[in-house]
Order: sequence, then structure tokens, then C-alpha cells
Amino acid sequence: MAKIEVQLDLIRKYNVPGPRYTSYPTAPHFNEQVTWETLLPHIKTNNTPAQSDTPLSLYFHLPFCRNLCWFCGCTNVITQDSSSSPRYFDYLRKELNMVAPLLNPNRKIIQLHFGGGSPTFSEPEEILKLGGWIHELFSFGDSYETSVEVDPRTATEAKIKAFAEIGTNRASIGIQDLTPEVQKAVHRLQPHELNLRTLEWLHAAGINSINVDLIYGLPLQSVSSFEKTLDEVLKMKPDRFAIFNYAHVPWLKKAQKALTPLSPEVKLDILKMTVEKLTGSGYTYIGMDHFALETDELSLAQRNKTLQRNFQGYSTHSGSDLYAFGMSSISQTDSAYWQNEKDLNEYYALLDAKKPVQRKGYLLSEDDKIRQQTIMRLMCDLELDYQVMSKLLSIDFTHYFAEELASLKEMQPDGLLSCDENGLKITDLGRLFIRNIVMHFDVYLKKDKQRQFSQTV
Repeated sequence: MAKIEVQLDLIRKYNVPGPRYTSYPTAPHFNEQVTWETLLPHIKTNNTPAQSDTPLSLYFHLPFCRNLCWFCGCTNVITQDSSSSPRYFDYLRKELNMVAPLLNPNRKIIQLHFGGGSPTFSEPEEILKLGGWIHELFSFGDSYETSVEVDPRTATEAKIKAFAEIGTNRASIGIQDLTPEVQKAVHRLQPHELNLRTLEWLHAAGINSINVDLIYGLPLQSVSSFEKTLDEVLKMKPDRFAIFNYAHVPWLKKAQKALTPLSPEVKLDILKMTVEKLTGSGYTYIGMDHFALETDELSLAQRNKTLQRNFQGYSTHSGSDLYAFGMSSISQTDSAYWQNEKDLNEYYALLDAKKPVQRKGYLLSEDDKIRQQTIMRLMCDLELDYQVMSKLLSIDFTHYFAEELASLKEMQPDGLLSCDENGLKITDLGRLFIRNIVMHFDVYLKKDKQRQFSQTV
């Protein structure tokens, strides 16, 4: 991929609030009227014998962290009590015993992800126990991906070895920023020695596919300081980067009230530098904060049109359904979404009462499914072939989306996309504005004017 030259005037023009589209419709549309009893017919339909060849993705939310990072937008539990983890694992087993029998036993797992919180809060014996349960209850495909989010502050060599032993072959290292002043300002002290030591442990355990998480827009960052962070992290030679735009949402996350985010001007300058540096260093800008080496599976999947996007971000495994376990986790099939209880004590209480832990959900209408497929294919493939989409969705695509396609032409003079009678393609520059582009297909945005979103860029 050629180096992307970022135009700040376009970023200023398109930097508006908007959804992140890990799903469509987005999570704020989930509601408590969709109960477990409502979802059961959809889950059963999703697991008939005819679905035996449809692969599965599993997600496990491990919520515990020893300290609260003030920028964090995740659902977590802050505790120094190491006994919290084994108790939580016991309840995960209860949830597994309730849900796993509903799934077609012939379906193969092709993706497994441990997220949080911090999965490296847990001790090695707990990790091995959970891995044993998963392999006992589910069948795995010949080729599958198992990934884990790693906090170098709580990682140990034994924990990394335990994750490797249960099949983990990818890791995402949470670094965020290397500047000591920034780390202090956001309540996350993490010397770079910890990151490098963790990387050594991962490689020694055979976990060689590495992603690094960074955040831009944090207090006290500057273009020069973040460039130094990038330069140091590039020496680690990660396969992928997830460089997130700090979403300042203090109305949702109270800890963020302690932070003063960067001015929009500095934040945009950092973004410009980051995109130009990484695309000039052999990385493809996949879109939506993600970069991958041009030889990485993520880049190859995008070129081969097999890329998928779900609640864990971009994935190389298209066509799979996501079943998620643990407090706050979100599951996804072709016709429904559902989210588990977010409060830990209530999650425990429901399982003690042998009740489902699902709290909210959403059933997709036919229009939802059409727009979902359109948005996800555009975010993953960066193009739409109208004839292919018409056949895929059983509609006349250009007629169905006549208004949306007409509105997109307004972006053409800015060089973000190209359109003709056969389809549209997002340019390299347009990857920066993928959220703005797909927002044109979101029928709910007109009704969501009171809803607060993070900025798109």
C-alpha cells in the first residue's frame, strides 16, 4: 500500500460524532424487551443440522483489572483480590453448561478470543482450567485462531505459557503510550521494559502473531511524543496495530471526568503523522484504527474479500456466528444480537438461580439485514459491486439505495471514493473516513440525533 498523505482540512470537515459500527443496528438499540425466551427460537434455528458447516467464534470476557486506567471505556471490575478470578471462572462454567448444549455439536470453532478487563489478571491454573472446559465442550476446526489481550503489568511467563498451552497463537499487547508524563496523567504507569519482556515471553511460548494497542488523543500527548512512542513500538516489529482514537465520553465513564483531552488540532496532527508513518513503513491501513503488515492475514483477507467485522473488531474469519460468555459480553448471529448482564453480582445471582444471564437483545428486520450486510461489506472490502450486492441481498441494489448512493456522490470531489453505474470504491484517503461513508446507509441516525457518539476521526 502506498503511503497515505493526510489532508487536515478534510479531517476537520468530516470529524463529526458517529457510531463505530461493530454491529448494525448499533448496541444502543438493544432493548430488554428481547428476552431469552424471544431469542431461543433464533438460536435453535441457528443450530439446526443444516448449520453444521457454519463455523463458530467464541468470546470470553474476563473483566478483572488491578488498576483503573482513567481513559478506559471497557466494562471491567477493579480489584486487588486475586480470589475474584477463580470464583468468576466457576460461574463461567455454569453459563457454559447452560448455553453450550444449545449449539450444534458438529459446528467447528475457528476463532476464540479472551478479552477484558485483563485476561492476564488470572493465574495459570485458572487459564488452563478454562481452556480445558472449552476444548471439552466444543470442536475445533483444522485451522483456528485463538487470541488474548495482554496487559504487561500483570503478565508473567507462566501465564503466557498457560495461554499458549490452550492453543493461543495471537496476542494483543496493551501499551497505549510510552511517555511517562502521559502514563501518569491517565493513571497507567507501564515502563517499556515490561512490554519488551512480555514480547520475549510470547515469542518463547510460540505466540508469534502480535498486535499492539495504542491510543491517540490522551492528555499531554504531542506529535513529537507520540512519534517517539511509534518509533519504539515499531522496533518490536508487530504484525498489526490498533491505534484507537480516545473517545471522551464522561457521561458514560465517570473516571474520564479526571481527564482533559487534547485539543482537536493536536489530535488531528497526531493522526496525520501516525497514518503517514505507518503506511510509509509497510503497513496497510485496514480502516477503523487498524493497520496490518501488507503480508499479514488481515491485509490478505481484505484483498480477498473474506474480512469480517464484529464486536472484537476486524477478523479474518467471515461467515461465522459469535457466541460470547461472561458479564457484558455480546453474541451475534445472522438474525439477532444479545448482551449479558453488565453487573457482576447480578450476573452471579442469575446463574445461582439457574436463569439466563442475557439482559438485552435485538432481532434484525429484513431491512436491518440488508443494511447490515451493505455496511459490513463496505467497511471490510472498501468497495461495493452493485450487481454482486443485488444478487447477495436479493434486491435491486441501486434502486433500494438510490437516495443513499446519490448522497455519497457529494464525497467524490474530496477524493474519498469513486462511483459509476457499476459500483463504488473507497480510495486510500477515504479509508480514514470509513465511518462517515457508511453512515449514509444507517437509517437510524435520523432518529438518533439525541444520542451521543464519539468523533468519527
